[in-house]
Amino acid sequence: MKRGSLARAFRQISGMTGISRLLGFGRDVVFAAFLGAGPAADAFLVALKLPNMFRRLTAEGALANAFVPAFSAMRRDQGDAAATRLAAETQTTLMMVLLVIVGLAEFFMPAIITVLAPGFTNTPERFDAAVTLARVTFPYMPMISLVAFWAAIANANGRFLAAAAMPIIFNLFLIAGALVIPLATGWLAVEQAMPLAVALLATGFVQLFVMGAVLVRSRSMPGICWPQFGAPIRAMWRQFMVASAGAIILQINLIVDLVLASLLPMGAIAWLYYADRVAQLPLGVIGVALATALLPRLSAQFRETDYAAARSALAEAVVFAAFLIIPATVALILIAPQIVTGLFAHGAFTMADADHSAAALMAYAMGLPAHIMVKLVQPAFYANSRAGFVLAVSIVTVTVNIGLSLTLMPIFGHVGLALATSVSGYVAAAILVSGLIRSNHFGMPSSAALGRIVIATLAMAAALFGLIYGVPGLISALGSVGGLVLLVASGGTVFLLVAWRIGAIPAQLLRR
Repeated sequence: MKRGSLARAFRQISGMTGISRLLGFGRDVVFAAFLGAGPAADAFLVALKLPNMFRRLTAEGALANAFVPAFSAMRRDQGDAAATRLAAETQTTLMMVLLVIVGLAEFFMPAIITVLAPGFTNTPERFDAAVTLARVTFPYMPMISLVAFWAAIANANGRFLAAAAMPIIFNLFLIAGALVIPLATGWLAVEQAMPLAVALLATGFVQLFVMGAVLVRSRSMPGICWPQFGAPIRAMWRQFMVASAGAIILQINLIVDLVLASLLPMGAIAWLYYADRVAQLPLGVIGVALATALLPRLSAQFRETDYAAARSALAEAVVFAAFLIIPATVALILIAPQIVTGLFAHGAFTMADADHSAAALMAYAMGLPAHIMVKLVQPAFYANSRAGFVLAVSIVTVTVNIGLSLTLMPIFGHVGLALATSVSGYVAAAILVSGLIRSNHFGMPSSAALGRIVIATLAMAAALFGLIYGVPGLISALGSVGGLVLLVASGGTVFLLVAWRIGAIPAQLLRR
């Protein structure tokens, strides 16, 4: 990639991701209004988590990190035809395995739900609803896995925009499904949430059509090809197995959180979900966008042993991320109650639910810088064929998270689970960055640039603190939504003005 392309790719991906996340907020607002934090919400969120977990294990995470470097190397060394063959063999193998998994999961779904949410067995309505809904939603898994694999091919060809737009389709269809909830007959949890499950399946078909059309138009659609498992694809699958082992470890982390949350009072799963959705906005817009843009670039630089360029790319990415994530973290901690109340405290989602969710949001927000750093440095290890190190770090991280969850949950309840997630993120970030420093592959960001970002953030924090506590009654007088709008607009304006005045905005972000 030529100089400056990281900024362009980041703008494309983060722009589409930002639109998707805003739509996601709209979706979650409708979820909260119609489902609240009751049995229907808990059952559907468990059913939704199943295909999402498998998607991260297959195409979106581990396979993408193994496939993109192998595909790029094959195309460079042996030409487009060989690279297309590699993609075709990978695609065929992926779909064969996923279809078998779907068949087994549909048959053993009651046992799967018992393992994932053992607390549901004490509330038969939640358990039965979760089983039925999961059987409807699980076929979405092979569809979104194939879409994500096609997105990896598009990203390897430098086409980031279409792939980044896929979540927009997801959110639009889920919003449509949520709006149908009031028309659902009956009061059972499964009946209330069924429109969402059906909408999820419809989403998969539309995403397949759109992403497939993009690859066909660009003449990069792989065909059906019986796998021969030659040396290049064997190497790619070996890399995938190591990377997927790390992804599996992280999914175990999520499963443990789900199991423990199911043992807490009803609503805990929903409280954590809504808090996590807010925290995921900066993580997705900043961390995922930069990591997606970095992987092809770092793969080329490590392949060409251009380590100075790789260090420069990482340092540039850290400054990009810091400019956005430091103020976001401080703001999420300071105005968490106003955020959750303004977004979700409507309809079936009560003020008590908002208080519980806001406490979890503060805990999640504390770990955002660490999780962003993990997203940024992991591509360097995958590009340098060091997926085994990432696996070892994942094992340590999950061990720390499980230990902290078991320790903190009896004391802080659902907030303890969020705190454990944040602390374990710092452990992972510290180990990964140390590994890059030891191998001389980590580019140190400018301390002056980071200092200016901190100064602008402190000015923003002072403005937010003044609005909340310096003018008593102002926020409540504007209502939950009006108060939130005032805080976000004021805080963002102060940060950007001060950042511009002291030169804290990264130069490449100002060029367009």
